[in-house]
Amino acid sequence: MNQKLGLVALAKAGDSDAFQMLIHQEKAKLYKMAFVYTRNEDDALEIFQETVYKALISISTLKDDQYITTWLTRVLINTAIAYLAKKRKVITLRKDMIENVRDTGSVRLEERIDLLEAMEELEEKYVTVLLLRFYKDYSVKQIAETLDCPEGTVKTNIHRGLILLKKKLKGEYFDERKNSCL
Repeated sequence: MNQKLGLVALAKAGDSDAFQMLIHQEKAKLYKMAFVYTRNEDDALEIFQETVYKALISISTLKDDQYITTWLTRVLINTAIAYLAKKRKVITLRKDMIENVRDTGSVRLEERIDLLEAMEELEEKYVTVLLLRFYKDYSVKQIAETLDCPEGTVKTNIHRGLILLKKKLKGEYFDERKNSCL
């Protein structure tokens, strides 16, 4: 952690090598997040590149160095939303695209496809909080800080998003935690 904070301080002072090392540490997470938003390798790469550029020119505005990961994630989310709004395209899912999404262990490919299709139908505010909570394992507090909104709003959006997902999946999957079908 101290090494990362040192890199952040150097990057804020204009050290491009330090900035490059920071991005190198975060690149896989950032790319995966961009890919989940776009479901397209080329668009995800473009969003990632735009995020890196925006972060480079505005790193001096980072207020608290320990939140570099949260700040980069926020820059990526804003960039992805703006990019998708600009393109206004319909995102189609293909099985080969799903292969690029993080391997979830015992979850079958068909279940991942169903989940991604159901997520695609949700409003952006629900998709964002669900991705941050369950895909990136952020706490409610971290999500609130990242999105700059109250924790209560985050909890509400997570709850409503999960309810909508359950309705869209229509009880097709067994929830081991509750020992019942969703």
